[in-house]
Amino acid sequence: MNHSGFQAKKLIQLALPVLIAQVTQTMMGFIDTVMAGRVSAADMAAVAIGSSLWLPALVFMQGLLMAFTPVFSHHHGANNQKAIQPLAIQAGYIAIIGSAFVMLFLSSAENILNLMDLEPDLTRISIGYLDGFLWGVPAFILYQVLRGCSEGISYTLPTMVIGFIGLAVNIPANYIFIYGHLGVPAMGGAGCGVATALVFWAMFIAMVIYMQVHKRFKELAPFKSFQLPDIGVIVDMTKHGFPIAMALFFEVSLFAIIALLLAPLGTTVVAGHQIALNFSSLVFMLPLSIGIAVSIRVGYYLGQDKPEISKMVTRLGLIISFSLAVITAMITVLFRHEIALLYNDNPDVIALASSLMFFAAIYQLSDAIQVVTAGALRGYKDTQSAFYITLVAYWPVGMALGFILARTDMIVPAMGAQGFWIGLIAGLTTAAVLFAMRLRFIQKKEIKRLPM
Repeated sequence: MNHSGFQAKKLIQLALPVLIAQVTQTMMGFIDTVMAGRVSAADMAAVAIGSSLWLPALVFMQGLLMAFTPVFSHHHGANNQKAIQPLAIQAGYIAIIGSAFVMLFLSSAENILNLMDLEPDLTRISIGYLDGFLWGVPAFILYQVLRGCSEGISYTLPTMVIGFIGLAVNIPANYIFIYGHLGVPAMGGAGCGVATALVFWAMFIAMVIYMQVHKRFKELAPFKSFQLPDIGVIVDMTKHGFPIAMALFFEVSLFAIIALLLAPLGTTVVAGHQIALNFSSLVFMLPLSIGIAVSIRVGYYLGQDKPEISKMVTRLGLIISFSLAVITAMITVLFRHEIALLYNDNPDVIALASSLMFFAAIYQLSDAIQVVTAGALRGYKDTQSAFYITLVAYWPVGMALGFILARTDMIVPAMGAQGFWIGLIAGLTTAAVLFAMRLRFIQKKEIKRLPM
């Protein structure tokens, strides 16, 4: 096997467990949406609105901690394993502090929802959903620290195993709390929040046990040593992670704000949009897993002072990601009606969701490029550029164009949900182009840095 073939195989080996883990996580959202939708369209829409509030907050914290993974990979590549655990402990302190802020934010979500022009049922169910969900926040964020350690040493299998555990807990927990079983009253969509909190704690506890007993984590296992907070390290890593966190926040908040802006248009519009978005999120796991694998391998080879191999790994990741996106886009278009029927049987909801699938298919192509190039830049520890690129691409381009098309008659008669999806395509395409340009510049700079 030639070197390119070896690197492609290694990328796929790393990406596959991550993909399965991400799919199981997204499947939980799919299951929440479907099971709440079986109660009523209002319960499904309430879960979507509640998710639009917690998702940006949790993704921000996830992004803050993502700065650690390439550093772990760098130490792993340089054969400096002992440097990983102390750094992971400091990441844990960041996670604990961040969890407190996220829980505080979610506990005040009622004030935000009351400011919106929502149907009373939507507000009530959304508040109930968030009240249960927020107790799982610390477990989710601490789990990201442990996951980063594992992926940083190029060992992604635990991520997959824990994902299956989460999925196994999610289905019965939803069944119990949504529909009311084993003496628990039926909570409808609000029960999804309680079930998700239980899932997060199950995943965190399982990961702790896995790392305590598995030989691959002999030097990394949590709770085998203790360190006081190192303010210098915490501040330094927070500075590195902040641009990544803001980049992810800009992207996720774009989707969240769209859901909130669509809410006044009625339950049918929110539900149709949520179906298309949830399925697109499931498909997005393919390029995302490749982007994570590229980030790990780039950091690993930079730790060995081999930027040429890092460049080759990135190119292979882009080829694989875009090729898969072409296939998934075709599947999305061909089976759009059947996909929508999996979620809901309301004819109006199905019709809207099916029409939005066309737009989802188009933006999968741009998404495949932007997520892999962004992952490669994290491997190069170039985090600042992500902040500026996503800020420009998702808001002045994506949101502005989407709002004009969806809610105003400035260019064409107000298009509703379709207008926002056109804005998403424009924003993601802009991000893909800008990330690719920045990556090309960084790669040339890194290769020139080596002595001749």
